[in-house]
Amino acid sequence: MSLPTVLERIIARKHEENKERSAVVSLAELEKQAKNQDACRGFVAAMQAKIAAGQSAVIAEAKKASPSKGVIRADFAPGAIAKSYELGGAACLSVLTDVDFFQGATDYLIEARAACSLPVIRKDFIVDPYQVAEARAMGADCILLIAAALDDGQMAELNAQAIELGMDVLIEVHDRTECERTLKLGNTLLGINNRNLHNFEVSLATTWDLLPMIPDECIVVTESGIATKDDVQAMRDKAVHAFLVGEAFMRQPEPGTALKELFS
Repeated sequence: MSLPTVLERIIARKHEENKERSAVVSLAELEKQAKNQDACRGFVAAMQAKIAAGQSAVIAEAKKASPSKGVIRADFAPGAIAKSYELGGAACLSVLTDVDFFQGATDYLIEARAACSLPVIRKDFIVDPYQVAEARAMGADCILLIAAALDDGQMAELNAQAIELGMDVLIEVHDRTECERTLKLGNTLLGINNRNLHNFEVSLATTWDLLPMIPDECIVVTESGIATKDDVQAMRDKAVHAFLVGEAFMRQPEPGTALKELFS
């Protein structure tokens, strides 16, 4: 399996990070913490409700920085951002927890979730069962799995573990092969990232090209490159009603207001 260089570096670091963290808190302890959490807020259910009401189901992302853009929002206050997104009409919240590449943190997810009633996805590079248990222990309602970073066995194992812990799973794909692999799991959520992980170029055509492969019962979440009302309308014209948007909102003074304006 060939991985793009940036992703390869991130995945290598994740394996190191998991060893470091498990030396401090064991998997068994995390699993105990996970079971003591309140019930998950329904991530898929929140998106289905928005779509059923004829609205866009927006997963609004709290993201401080990225490897390609550097710091996106210097005054990063997860709780305030979460409240703003909720007022702006988001269906769900996405919080980056990767430390080394995105300047995220576990505490950001905990703080954001406590500040609102929205279901929250842990946005990270999950490659090990330790991270799945860790996600639920920190209160996540959903996890992201990236098909490009996992083989079929890993993807099935982590997906099953998350479901057993009560979480929903968003699996992200970038091309036809990844889409075929992911569809075998029968998940409701399927994310299509319009950003090419090899060169970071963005094209909305990535979503449109994969749509014919995807059954109607799946909720397709289009990710990256949604910047204008025309982009939103172009997706909705093709029956794509779910969106993950972060950077466009993070650069605005009031992220929730920006969300409301883009999707009104």
